[in-house]
Amino acid sequence: MSTETPLRPRERNRPRPVRPAGTELLTPEATRRSLEAAALALLLTAGVLGFGPSFGGDARYLVAGLGGVVLGLGLAAAAVARRWGGWAIAGAAGGTYLVFGSALAAPVEAAAGVLPTPGSLRVLVLGLVFAWKDLLTVAPPVGTAGGMLVVPFLLSLLAALAAGLLAWRVRGAYWPALPILALFAAGIAFGTKDVPLPGLRALLLAAGLLVFLSYRRARAQSASAAPQAALGSAPARAARLRRRVYGAAVLAAAAALSLAAAPLLGTDLDRKVLRDTVEPPVDLFNFPSPLTDFRRYVKDNAETTLFTVQGLPEGQRVRLAAMDAYDGVVYNVSGQAAGGFARVGDAGTLGGGSADGEAATLQFEIRDYNGAWLPSGGDVRALRPGGDRARDIAAGLYHDAGTGTMLATAGVQSGDSYETAVVFPEEYDDAQLAQYGFAQTAMPRLQQDPPIIGAKAAEFAGEETTPIQRVRQLQQILATEGYFSNGKDGQTPSLPGHGAARMVSLLDAEQMVGDDEQYAVAMALMARKLGIPARVVMGFYPDWEELEGTPEKVEITGDDVHAWVEVEFERVGWVPFFPTPDEDNEPVPPQQQPKSTPKPQVLQPPPPPQEPAELPPDTAADPQDADEKDEDLWKSVSGFLRILGLASLPLVLLFGPLLLILAIKRRLRIKRRTSGGTAQRVAGGWREVLGAAADLGVMVSGRRTRRQDAAALGRAFPLGAEATAALARRADAGVFGPGDPTEEEVGAYWEDVEKVRVSLTGTAGFWQRQRARYSLRSLRLESRLASRPRPHGARRGWFAGLFGRLRGGASKVTRRSGAAQDPRGPLG
Repeated sequence: MSTETPLRPRERNRPRPVRPAGTELLTPEATRRSLEAAALALLLTAGVLGFGPSFGGDARYLVAGLGGVVLGLGLAAAAVARRWGGWAIAGAAGGTYLVFGSALAAPVEAAAGVLPTPGSLRVLVLGLVFAWKDLLTVAPPVGTAGGMLVVPFLLSLLAALAAGLLAWRVRGAYWPALPILALFAAGIAFGTKDVPLPGLRALLLAAGLLVFLSYRRARAQSASAAPQAALGSAPARAARLRRRVYGAAVLAAAAALSLAAAPLLGTDLDRKVLRDTVEPPVDLFNFPSPLTDFRRYVKDNAETTLFTVQGLPEGQRVRLAAMDAYDGVVYNVSGQAAGGFARVGDAGTLGGGSADGEAATLQFEIRDYNGAWLPSGGDVRALRPGGDRARDIAAGLYHDAGTGTMLATAGVQSGDSYETAVVFPEEYDDAQLAQYGFAQTAMPRLQQDPPIIGAKAAEFAGEETTPIQRVRQLQQILATEGYFSNGKDGQTPSLPGHGAARMVSLLDAEQMVGDDEQYAVAMALMARKLGIPARVVMGFYPDWEELEGTPEKVEITGDDVHAWVEVEFERVGWVPFFPTPDEDNEPVPPQQQPKSTPKPQVLQPPPPPQEPAELPPDTAADPQDADEKDEDLWKSVSGFLRILGLASLPLVLLFGPLLLILAIKRRLRIKRRTSGGTAQRVAGGWREVLGAAADLGVMVSGRRTRRQDAAALGRAFPLGAEATAALARRADAGVFGPGDPTEEEVGAYWEDVEKVRVSLTGTAGFWQRQRARYSLRSLRLESRLASRPRPHGARRGWFAGLFGRLRGGASKVTRRSGAAQDPRGPLG
């Protein structure tokens, strides 16, 4: 039987017993750090999830982000254990980024998706500079190639490293929250307008961060708390229990409110991210409008096969581009279109458009068509280039999800091929559209449009008020009263183009003559002048009546080029309209007039001077446009106020009780200083000192004299002991002494009270002062002092205050006669 005595703490020179291998990992400090590391990893995960919409359904962004979190926390733990300096930590972080980055941030370029290669290292190095820009300018989903995973991996690595170092090296309890919130904000800023798991992320961040920081604060207080006069163990436990119950209630209410407000914030409110403010690096002015080539296809390539398409459903159309900007010369694709052009990262997964409709897979083979605009159809969901130029096409591919337009900076040419997965939206009839209004869509401003457009628009629309009927009026008048001619040999002359002069010649002539190009532009411009969101679409479709059934491969020639108008209705989307007259509706040639016989020339008088031509007045602002601007302004302001109100609800719930406590304390301080007689105000000043001490953790029982309480405060706060004792003596003299204190004496007493309060709070730290400011101890002390039993069997209850006020006048008489010299008398 061993008789060895246990090792005492002061016997440090004795050799310590050797621990079994591995038990050093089970120390309380190691266990604490492991739990804190797990909590930090969970909180950082909430920030990593913010990158989800940018990568679509690909989970490799989560592998990169969580890998960065684990590596960052591991580096922080190693730096703390080995006491690394700043340069050592920076070197270790850089080496970790290069060694593990190939597997986590550049799996496409890495060998077998894991091992570093020159290509993966190049992506990692260049990604430090260019990955941020690429992530914002590439259309989501951005894919995993080309360094797209560098941003979530690098930010997670740095945020986890900073959080671990701040948690285990810095004494402050709240510093680890900074990198956690920074990663969360970065996930929002580099994300999309889609909100990923709003309720889960809000609960995970808010609740988890409050619990984690509260735990660190409690641990810091228990480790550094100085011995002070405090309550016994039972009251201390009761106080801790009250704080925990209050904190848990506030936390639960905030979490419930966040979950309730999250759906409201993510339904119809516009979310702003960095992607909205960064201009994509593509200049659309370098690519001419496809509508300028309309007559070239019709006249020069009418019988030429431009491309073939397989899988096109019967009755559907191939789209080339949607144009929504007009400058008086050409209708063009706008960089401010509904979705905005962005470079495609993962062409195999594209978003945008309605989910309802007919899905199809179209296979295109390019013949004599060449250009930057890619033929497609419906809402494009995926594009897979093929052939020898597949890599070149994918490298410069841009997509506008709002218009369904695709652009390849490298262009397509004969021999290229690609496959697209599309969804053709469901089409509605007029009876269904009659119940919907026009969508509130921001369109580019029309420029240099001729005044005749607005006049003809008002004339054609007439008195129709139903949205669908207003559009039908414009379409039917153009289609029935106009004549078709595309200027071919043997047809009525018809000028090409769609500039302002061509629109005037079309609408101001006795007979409207033109083709799809002129009629589509005219209808779109008139609709825009009426406040209707409209755009021109150019594309291709064959004459399905001439085709027998649905052929497997459709050959598209220049004769199949068309242009039409799309108008956006709310809850429906863009609806096509075809204002072009039938091709067999040719204009009637004018009757030949007999030629006049020339007469002999005679000297004619000079012509009278002509009056100067009157220029058309500048068009004034339409009152309807002004009303719409006011409505848009109020909608923007009200939407902002709604966001602000919903976002502030958790803050009100969290900080509302604290503000209420401050208001109650301020009201009580004013009442003590101004209510009652001078003696009562002196007693109130002493209660102010006791309340300040109570908030700092030094409670008095309320059953002792002022001098005894002053002695207890002096032991707790030695620096202010003399001043506190002097205040107690002066309070006794003012309450029990002969005569009433003067107003000057009361003012001087309260000035000394404020000085003592400042000296008491000055002995505490910053966070202890903040905790005292919102403490309820002083309010409970006031309640206890006000409700304690009074001498001579004073009455209790709701009329106790009334009896106290009635006794106030007699108390001084009693003191003056010496009958109430008990130092434990009522405090005022």
